[in-house]
Amino acid sequence: MTEFHRVTPSFAVAGQVTLDDIARAGAEGFKVLVINRPEGEDPDQPKDDEIRAAAQAAGLAFHALPFAGPPPPAAVAATAELLETAPGPVLAYCRTGRRSIMAWAMAEALAGAKRPEEIIALAAKAGYDLGGARGALETLAPKP
Repeated sequence: MTEFHRVTPSFAVAGQVTLDDIARAGAEGFKVLVINRPEGEDPDQPKDDEIRAAAQAAGLAFHALPFAGPPPPAAVAATAELLETAPGPVLAYCRTGRRSIMAWAMAEALAGAKRPEEIIALAAKAGYDLGGARGALETLAPKP
């Protein structure tokens, strides 16, 4: 069973999920599932169409925003829009959760929803050290 790391009441991240984890996510009240992991990154990961079917069966909207490395601008913008329009709590996942939390952090900074230090603190409470991303978050944050 994959651990869901709650970052805020409306957002959580996880490492690679199983099909059973997706059913559990629906039962726990998540409304949206986001995959930030490219399909085929690991030969043992479930296929995107399997994940999509499991998400739909669990009543979750499914969004594929895959990327490798740091989140590209398009993934950050798509994440920001998704967070703003999601009908309920979002669960995003990748191999370890690191890419997903970075996409969330950069989207929150870009939207001006949270200050960089608040983003870093929330990520730390969820088990992710984003101290090294402070400069990027400050660059993305709206200037007063």
